[in-house]
Amino acid sequence: MSSPSSSSASSSSTDLTRMTAADLATRIHSGEVSSVEVAQAHLDRIGAVDGDVHAFLHVSGESALSQAAAVDAARANGDTLGPLAGVPLALKDVLVQKGVPTTAGSKILEGWLPPYDATVTTKLIEAGIVILGKTNMDEFAMGSSTENSAYGPTRNPWDLDRIPGGSGGGSAAALAAFEAPLAIGTDTGGSIRQPASVTGTVGAKPTYGGVSRYGVIALASSLDQVGPCARTVLDTALLHEVIAGHDPRDSTSIPQPVPQVVAAVRRGQNEDLSGVRIGVVKQLHSDAYQSGVLSSFDQAVEKFTALGAEIVEVDCPHFEAALAAYYLILPSECSSNLARFDAMRYGLRVGDTGGASAEEVMMATRGAGFGPEVKRRIILGAYALSAGYYDAYYGSAQKVRTLIRQDFEKAYLAADVLISPASPVTAFPIGEKVNDPMAMYLNDLATIPGSLAGIPAMSVPSGLAADTGLPVGLQIMGPALGEEQMYRVAAAFEAAYVAEHGGVVADSAPALATAEVTR
Repeated sequence: MSSPSSSSASSSSTDLTRMTAADLATRIHSGEVSSVEVAQAHLDRIGAVDGDVHAFLHVSGESALSQAAAVDAARANGDTLGPLAGVPLALKDVLVQKGVPTTAGSKILEGWLPPYDATVTTKLIEAGIVILGKTNMDEFAMGSSTENSAYGPTRNPWDLDRIPGGSGGGSAAALAAFEAPLAIGTDTGGSIRQPASVTGTVGAKPTYGGVSRYGVIALASSLDQVGPCARTVLDTALLHEVIAGHDPRDSTSIPQPVPQVVAAVRRGQNEDLSGVRIGVVKQLHSDAYQSGVLSSFDQAVEKFTALGAEIVEVDCPHFEAALAAYYLILPSECSSNLARFDAMRYGLRVGDTGGASAEEVMMATRGAGFGPEVKRRIILGAYALSAGYYDAYYGSAQKVRTLIRQDFEKAYLAADVLISPASPVTAFPIGEKVNDPMAMYLNDLATIPGSLAGIPAMSVPSGLAADTGLPVGLQIMGPALGEEQMYRVAAAFEAAYVAEHGGVVADSAPALATAEVTR
């Protein structure tokens, strides 16, 4: 694997790494700073801190500088640049990139070099966005802590002894550690929103089908969704517009125009929320949530009231069955999707000795290549889909999914957007829940209903929990294809927070405040 210089970043480089993507794009496009300088600053930052954070599995140093140089040449030539051209990005290692190691956090794909680009990867490259490398994740996106990665855990930049969320902990940690101003995540049951919540960053899950899944290593095909991650709502919206849009290569892609979320953010930054109805979901505000999380959420509700919004309580009774339904649907679909890793076509192959049958090689390879959590979910899914149990388990879970979707439809008759905490707890210590699957699954309590319904949802930092001093995320959920209203509300909330505190939550991160890190 290539790696950046391990020398500490200069003060000027540190300044570049702390700028927003929007600010960096403005400076690059004006010629005030070159894209190469910006890329090198972030590569230096990665070299200085990622030995402690472990956000990246692969750093594409030479490729990133080459991409940046191409942007600088295009600017010098007078070419029209995309709104984020020249800005660096961290790519979750579940999206394929031609010729770049792609593992999905699993040993079974170690060393695999994809022969093609995912649609999202292609869009990023065509937009002139500089891809720094691939980020760590729970194996095949199964987890809420990035401890299930076959390549070791990622650490939360706020406290290096705590988890950064999962499955996209690498992307969120890269943002919080100022290793990248933009990142791509995927969200099946909360894998964008929960990491954003516990790292003080922003992450959005678009409407299911709003961003192409072509070239994304599948976990649960009826749930998986690619989404943008950043440190501000505006940066997230700018990236959202780059990656969204219909793709005929994805049969679930929605043939709808890209939502105008950047304009929605501009509106939210400059207007109050008079006339906007915000629904508080009764079932997502309970004793199951940490006291500091609930306190922060209650303060967020007060802030919305001050912004002129009307607050209403909504009742979604079937949300209480969401976790159980999800953990039947997801394992069922993943057991089917992961059957393709059979040691016959690509990836790991062990046990191929003289006289071994294909079945024996498959068993040996899957036994050695998959981690415990992946094996657990494959077994659960295979059981749920087996003869005599399909209707009782998978079929019943899909019926619950329909009831949850109907709960949302009724709720949106009373409210324009819904809100809840994004995660029931702040970042917990590494190792605390890794051997307790049920405790780990409960981390997605608030995010799973929106995933089952396929609606857009995002996490925006709402401050620090009084009991832990760690970031808390506010979840904002819109109706299907309701991204514009969702982003408008998020931007208004962020603007109110910035006006009160002088900056976004990520700016106050105590860990990794300098380029030199010691533990």
